[in-house]
Amino acid sequence: MPTHLYILCPGQGAQVVGMGKDFADAYPAAREVFLAANRILGFDLAAICFAGPEDRLNQTDISQPAIYVTSIACLRAAQQAGVIDPSTASAFAGLSLGEYTALHLAGAFSFADGLKLVASRGRFMQQAASAVPSSMVSIFGGDEAQVASLCAQNANGEVLSPANFNSPGQIVVSGTTAACQRITAAAAAAGLKALPLKVAGAFHSSLMESAARQMAAELEKTPFSPPALPVYANVTARPHADVASIKRLLVAQIVQSVRWEQTMQTLLAGAGPEPRFVELAPGRVLTGLLKKINRRLNVENLASADALAKPKSVEAPRSLR
Repeated sequence: MPTHLYILCPGQGAQVVGMGKDFADAYPAAREVFLAANRILGFDLAAICFAGPEDRLNQTDISQPAIYVTSIACLRAAQQAGVIDPSTASAFAGLSLGEYTALHLAGAFSFADGLKLVASRGRFMQQAASAVPSSMVSIFGGDEAQVASLCAQNANGEVLSPANFNSPGQIVVSGTTAACQRITAAAAAAGLKALPLKVAGAFHSSLMESAARQMAAELEKTPFSPPALPVYANVTARPHADVASIKRLLVAQIVQSVRWEQTMQTLLAGAGPEPRFVELAPGRVLTGLLKKINRRLNVENLASADALAKPKSVEAPRSLR
C-alpha cells in the first residue's frame, strides 16, 4: 500500500536568523525562490532571513513573508534533491500563516500572489497589534472547556479567547495585555502551567478585526484557483472547497481559533497504516506538536539542508546579490 504523504507548513514563531541560507547556498532552486522574493517585494528579504537583525525578523510584517519564502525554498530544494515530490502528496496543511504556503504549494495561487498576500497580512496584523496593547498566553494541562471557562472568568469585559488548539493539553489564548496577565495567574492557581508568549499582539482574536477587513479586500482582488490537492483549513479542520469558501475562511482565520490538533486528527483518521509527515523549514514546531498527538508517527523535519542529500555538481553561490 502506498505511503500517504502529508506536507506541513510552519507558521509565525518558527522564524530564526539564518533560516533558509543553507538551502540557498546548496540548491539553485531554493536560491531562485529568495531572489524572486527580493524582486517582488522590492527589498532584500533574504538578507534579513540570513543575517537578521533578529528584532526586525521577528516583526510580524517581516516574519510572515520570510517564513512563506523559506518554506517554499525548502520544498524546492527537497524536490531538486529528489527527497519530495509534492505532486504525490495526499494533503497539505499549514499552521496559521502556513495555510497560505500550503495553498500555494497545492496550486491555489502563484508564488508572487501568495507572497504579496502574506506581506499584506503581516502588515495589517502588525498595525492591528499596535493599536491595542495585547498578547497571547500558552496554557498547558487544560482541556478546551476548562480554558474557555478561564477566559470567561478573567475577561472582565475585555477580549480574551482561545486562539490556538495546538496539541493535547496545549491551548493558546489571546487578549488584551491586562486580560492575559489575569489568566496567567488564574491558570497557575488552577494547577495549570501558563507561559506568556513574546508576540506582537492578540492574533486569532477579535482584536484583529481591522486586519481581517483589510485582508478581505486583498483576497478579493487576488486570482485563485481550486487547489489541485487537498489543503486543510485552520478554522474548520476540514479540506478547503471552492475558491469563495477559501477566501472566506482565510479572513475568518485571522480572528478565529486555529484548530491544529483537530486538523492532524482528521488527517490521521484518513491516513494509511504508515503515513509520512514532512515539516518544511523553518523550525521544528509542528514536528513537536505532532509527536504530542501521536508519538509513533513517522515525522521528517527539514529545518536544515542537512536533511537533504547534497547535490554532486552544484557550486554554492557566494551571495544572493
